[in-house]
Amino acid sequence: MDTGDTAWILVSTALVMLMTPGLALFYGGMVRAKSVINMMMMSFGALGVVSVLWIIVGYSVAYGESIGGVLGNPGDYFGLAGLIGAGEGIPTLVDVGFQAMFAVITVALISGSIADRANFWTWLLFAAIWMAVVYSPVAHWVWGAGGWIGDELGAVDFAGGTAVHINAGAAGLALALVLGRRRDFARGSHRPHNLPLVMLGAGLLWFGWFGFNAGSAYGANADAGLALVNTIGATAAALLGWIIVEKLRDGHATSMGAASGVVAGLVAITPACGALSPMMALVLGAVAGVVCSLTVSLKFRLRYDDSLDVVGVHLVGGLVGTVAIGFLATAEAPDGVDGLFYGGGVDLVGRQVVGAGAVLIYSFAVTYAIGWLLQRTIGFRVDSHHEAVGVDRIHHGESGYEIDQVQIDEEVVARVSSAP
Repeated sequence: MDTGDTAWILVSTALVMLMTPGLALFYGGMVRAKSVINMMMMSFGALGVVSVLWIIVGYSVAYGESIGGVLGNPGDYFGLAGLIGAGEGIPTLVDVGFQAMFAVITVALISGSIADRANFWTWLLFAAIWMAVVYSPVAHWVWGAGGWIGDELGAVDFAGGTAVHINAGAAGLALALVLGRRRDFARGSHRPHNLPLVMLGAGLLWFGWFGFNAGSAYGANADAGLALVNTIGATAAALLGWIIVEKLRDGHATSMGAASGVVAGLVAITPACGALSPMMALVLGAVAGVVCSLTVSLKFRLRYDDSLDVVGVHLVGGLVGTVAIGFLATAEAPDGVDGLFYGGGVDLVGRQVVGAGAVLIYSFAVTYAIGWLLQRTIGFRVDSHHEAVGVDRIHHGESGYEIDQVQIDEEVVARVSSAP
């Protein structure tokens, strides 16, 4: 066993785990005060459900012996049988834990699309089903031995642009369409209630993302160093790109924009951190910050309610980062491929587009079917009264802020009751 590499992956696992509470803070601050507990509980609920199922069957579906390049054999490592003490260089169970945190954060990301209006217990059931039939197979496509995207197609995804961000973004769009718009959906009607929480969450996400990206080098080595520096550069450039767009468009730069720019840059560099030079990482980050900033407002024109911009940041950012590899990659980087701008031709561009498109279509279609079935059977969206009062009080019996909350609730109930 290589103790240095093992130690680094153990640390990286802890860093990626911290991303889910960071996401809970980020999402929690973005919703209104009456939904903050529910929003954070959706992330913590994913941490519970997905971790348990990953040990039972998820890891085997993702990394078991390939069945036609589509999924791993569920029986190979069911319950992680036979893996105690296994592995060369890094113990296999260390990798199991590392990959478990990837599965958790991917599921948790989806929750941002359905803020304020989802039944918590239905969400937990959805998380379990989605992890088993969407995330784990897609992870096999991209990273599993014999997976059709990574091994057969030869598309590049160092740390999860397809399996994590495009996957979660497409699923978020599907669920937003299934559940429909919130009662008072309109620009400006759902302002973040606590921007300091948003900024804190974004900072924790950036911190944890070093484990996400540099940990995906699977060693304390130069590859991890490049991934870390690219993560710093792309994220910083995206932050600046987003707030510059805000300044030019709206006349001011906002803390919400800075935090969103951070996440957009992190998303875009995730698949590309092992394929780009640091200078190209800056270019990618700047492009992602600008493109995602311009994209998030499209939901008001297209009339779909992606509550916390999972589509505009994760789906679009993931697509930008994944496809950009086909143009900006250099063979000097660990992934060892040249993109179009380095004389590599259009072949890599095509492979990246096919891989990204396949994950998008599969995730959207299957997620829509799961969400539709749950809505038609046990119900996924809360009723209008619960939505008006707030899912925190109704579903969790708590509120994030107790000061004057009873009076506020009574006023809300009175308004709802008197509405025609």
